[in-house]
Amino acid sequence: MTSVTSPLAGRVIGLAAVPDPVFSGAMVGPGTAIDPVREPSVAVSPVDGVVVSLHPHAFVVLDSEDHGVLTHLGIDTVQLNGAGFELLVAKGDTVTRGQGVVRWNPVDVEAVGKSPVCPVVALDASVDALSGLVEDGEVKSGDALFGWE
Repeated sequence: MTSVTSPLAGRVIGLAAVPDPVFSGAMVGPGTAIDPVREPSVAVSPVDGVVVSLHPHAFVVLDSEDHGVLTHLGIDTVQLNGAGFELLVAKGDTVTRGQGVVRWNPVDVEAVGKSPVCPVVALDASVDALSGLVEDGEVKSGDALFGWE
């Protein structure tokens, strides 16, 4: 069982509330989403594993059970071309849960008209594979979001 923890502090809102049909429809996989606190912060790895995909606005960490967890920092933030995001690791790096991956500021994302909401998705998983899914409430970085069988 993979335990997936929050990469950010904020308020959990669930995938259905994400203002993007790809995420709200769970088209890339089930999971949840966080409306982050509005202050400069570092998004951390939600699992121990290898960074298999890394962009300024999003990253995927693959754990030892071949579970890929996507953290997407904001919605439509790919359009920012990396502005306002600082990568703290490289693709291929081994990371531990809670290790910093990307430094960013949700306030800056909102200032350019983008949503700072952050989906955390179990890639290619079935809804039945997740347990203990958190869909509301406040979380701190490192708090449990869901288990993945």
